[in-house]
This record gives sequence, structure tokens and C-alpha cells, in this order.
Amino acid sequence: MQQNSHMKPRVLVIGLKGLPSFGGAATVGENIIDQLKDTYGFTVLSVETHASETFSLGDVRQIIFKKFPLSKLNVFVYYVKCALYALFCKKYDLVHLHHTDGAFILPLLKLRYKVVVTSHARPQEHVKWNWWVNYFFTLNEKIAFKMADQFTAVSKPLKEVYDQVYQREVVFIPNGVDIRTAIGKDDSVSDEEPYILFAAGRIIPSKGLHILLRTLQAMDFKTKIKVVGNLEQIPAYKRQILSLSEGLNVEFVGLFKNKVALLNLVANAQLFVYPTLYEAMSIMLLEAASVKVPIICSDIPANTAVFSNEEVSLFVSEDMDDLQHKILYFYGHKSEAFHKAQKAFEKLEKSHSWATIANQYKVVFASLM
Repeated sequence: MQQNSHMKPRVLVIGLKGLPSFGGAATVGENIIDQLKDTYGFTVLSVETHASETFSLGDVRQIIFKKFPLSKLNVFVYYVKCALYALFCKKYDLVHLHHTDGAFILPLLKLRYKVVVTSHARPQEHVKWNWWVNYFFTLNEKIAFKMADQFTAVSKPLKEVYDQVYQREVVFIPNGVDIRTAIGKDDSVSDEEPYILFAAGRIIPSKGLHILLRTLQAMDFKTKIKVVGNLEQIPAYKRQILSLSEGLNVEFVGLFKNKVALLNLVANAQLFVYPTLYEAMSIMLLEAASVKVPIICSDIPANTAVFSNEEVSLFVSEDMDDLQHKILYFYGHKSEAFHKAQKAFEKLEKSHSWATIANQYKVVFASLM
């Protein structure tokens, strides 16, 4: 039964940066909110670089801050504004902070609130930052563990790292996928030549696109390759990717902000290849499985914690010979690949529905109210 919005416990959400979501943590947050909005009154603090004023999710309120002129400080200033808003503008029953990189505002938030912190990754790992950036991320993580009333992590490997480093209770709540929006292969699409697909929100080195392109170059691959995602994140990497694409039939389709359109593109691919080098728990991988497309992905812990070789084809991370072998094997054993895709979908239905996952967050919220 839906409660009156003025009677619901009020939860302030910080760190998603904006709705609608275009992947990553924002997708997690949006789906949790969507599932629990009849129980809690959510306010999401966002920044105009990541949010849309026309987006609506029932009676969920979104406060959109102006962007900061210096883009490198935009997210930092966003977190400061969030802290000030929480202290002086409204009163809430709980704060849910996504990402440990915003934990530096916890000393302020804790003056008034109990806070749940959800970690979606350890940004100081697997990416080459300046030493002071690494220090900032590590310091924030320590603040989060010291001051959060409850700490959650989106993957088992991430939880295991935290268990070893901090010896504090970490609640593992996985990411999920909305099976309701999952769509099947569109047989009416007849004007498209066959293609394989790579997709990521941000195309950065850790997503491994360069590994896929080098592998396809070595194979003299002739089938079309569609690449989804924002290639503008790192100019030097963009140049590398464009160079590696020469001689291949590659189409860069950009970042898809419409979820249905993205899932349709994934569903109609012959194959989804995900050579990522590091994840906490990939929403993109789950979404690919939700449309029953055959998947080849790297055997990093975050991927093998979700799927086994029974559901996807795993290749040794960064091993281009093994990736080439898996791609060639797919083209010779398509019926086996589609059988695996069906099993991956069935696993999602059982363990990764947003309804099940949101209920776990509901238990955490209720324990602090």
C-alpha cells in the first residue's frame, strides 16, 4: 500500500550525481529508489552536468545544483554543496551516500544524520592516478569505514578486500537488472548487417576496448563491430582506439541515454564482448545477459563472481590469444553460446532482480531508523 508522501521516512541520496541514469552507480541508485519509493520519500541531490530537469520518477524529488565552472572541481564542489544542503535546508531520517570518494563530507553529515555508504568500486586500484589523487581516494575510504553507520559493497570481491583491510562488517548487496525492460532479439531488423558489440558508459583503458581491437586486427576480422560509449573521456586513449580501428569495420555509435534503445542494440548483436580489466560489479554485463545475447568476457573476479563458464564464455584477462580462440569458437558453436545465454538470463531472474536487491537495502535502512 502506498503511503502519503508526507508520512514516509525521508531519505536523502548523495553521490548518484544525476537522474536519469546512464549506467554505473546511478543505475543502481535509480532502481533502488524506484523499487522503494512507495515506502520512503527520496530526495536526490544532483548536478546539472549529470541530470535532466524533465526526468520524473513518481514523487521522488531531485535537487539539481549548478555546475562549477572548473570541470575538474565540479564533482568535489557538488559534494560540498550536498553537505551544506543536508545540514541547513531540510531534515531527513537517513542519508544514503553512494561512492566512497564523497566520504570527506561525512564529518558534516554525521552532525545530524545516520549514513549508509555504498561502495561501487575502489577507484585507487587498477587506474594510474597521480599520487595525491590516490591518497585522496584512500583517505576517503578510511573516513567512510570509520564514520558510516552501515557500509555496503556491490560485489563479493570488493567485500573480501574490505574485510581484509578494515576488519569491519560490510554488507554485500549485489547490483541487479530490471528484467521487466529486457527485450528479445528483433527479427524485424533486416537492414542491419551482422555485428558484434562492445559497450561501456565511459570508454577508458580499464574497459579493455584496446584489447578487443588488437585481437580483431590479428584475426583480420571482417564482421562489423559496434562500439557504444563515451570515447571523449581521455583524449590520448581516444587516439589510440581510433588508430587500432583502422582496417576494421568499426562503428562508434556514442553513448546511449535511452535504455530501451541500448538494450535493443545489445539484443540484436551476434555477440557481446566485454574485455574489462577491472570492475566492482558491472551493470553493463548484467544488462547484456538480460537480453539473452551470447557473452564473451574477461575472467576477472568481479565477472566470475556473477557468471561461470556455464553461462558465459570466459577468457583469460588481457590474453589476446585466448580471446581470439573464444571468438572463433563462438562462430563454430553458436547453438552452445545461445544455450549459455539462456542460462545466464535464468540466473539473473533468480538472484539479480531489482525487487530482491532493493529489499536488502530496505532492511539496512530500517535497521537505522
